[in-house]
Amino acid sequence: MKMNNDFSAAIILLAMTFSAQVAHSQRAIAFDGIENARDMGTLVMQNGQTVRTGMLLRSGNLSKATDGDVAVLKEKYRLTDVFDFRFEAEANAAPDRIIDGVSYTHLSTLPQAFIQGFSSSRPDTTKMDTRDMLAVLMKYAFDPQAQAMARRLYPAIVTDSTAQNYYGAFLRGVLRADGGVLWHCSQGKDRAGWASAFLLAALGASRETIVEDFDLSNQSYARQVEALTAKVRGMDGSAEAAAFIRAMVGVSRENFEATLDLIDQRYGSLSAYIENQLGFSREEQQQLRAKYLSAAASW
Repeated sequence: MKMNNDFSAAIILLAMTFSAQVAHSQRAIAFDGIENARDMGTLVMQNGQTVRTGMLLRSGNLSKATDGDVAVLKEKYRLTDVFDFRFEAEANAAPDRIIDGVSYTHLSTLPQAFIQGFSSSRPDTTKMDTRDMLAVLMKYAFDPQAQAMARRLYPAIVTDSTAQNYYGAFLRGVLRADGGVLWHCSQGKDRAGWASAFLLAALGASRETIVEDFDLSNQSYARQVEALTAKVRGMDGSAEAAAFIRAMVGVSRENFEATLDLIDQRYGSLSAYIENQLGFSREEQQQLRAKYLSAAASW
């Protein structure tokens, strides 16, 4: 299917092209070369406990991490484990900076339907400038089939058995970690966002907390989203075209919440999904909470 292959290539082009602004979250970490980074610490769970600070980090890829960034990760966060949700071609195109003493685990959670044929069909980015890449993006923004595929991305991730196995492995890896943990994909927004959602759910977060954390990536990429949606409007684009831009450059809160609803409908609840589809038991979830949550506040 030619459309699938070309669209997969477009997704990767986007992931490797756009630079982030620093998120306006109080949990944001202002690295020099790492985009969309934030500490999960201080988030409050439903039982009143809070996530410990400095232990659980999410971000974009580490390919441009500076010496200063590395020093912060090693000294302030005592980083020991990195989980990379990119597929092989992405990771090879922008490999993570290797940090001494840190274990790297690669778990490609993008379903094969979205990456099949990517290696052979990917445009040669060395011969494309930013205008060419924007042209690819704008082309697909107006394509109904591409718009539909963007809407299907999150459901494809959560229903894919390989992705489920890998997200379960991620949760077990976080449980086993001896120091700070960081997870990422290319921009740290979609696949890393789902990892964060599953982790927060296992820690006992409410749906509202999970959605708000996911949506913070839109603050990181707000400048790019606004510029490109304005371009779409200037081309008399539909609401669907603008939604495509928001989903590809930022994240789609609407698609995320709809997929959470899908999990409830198909698997019973997010809690049941984590236990049964991801294979992360209730006992392991309790161990995770004991490790990463502080005592509940007393009033």
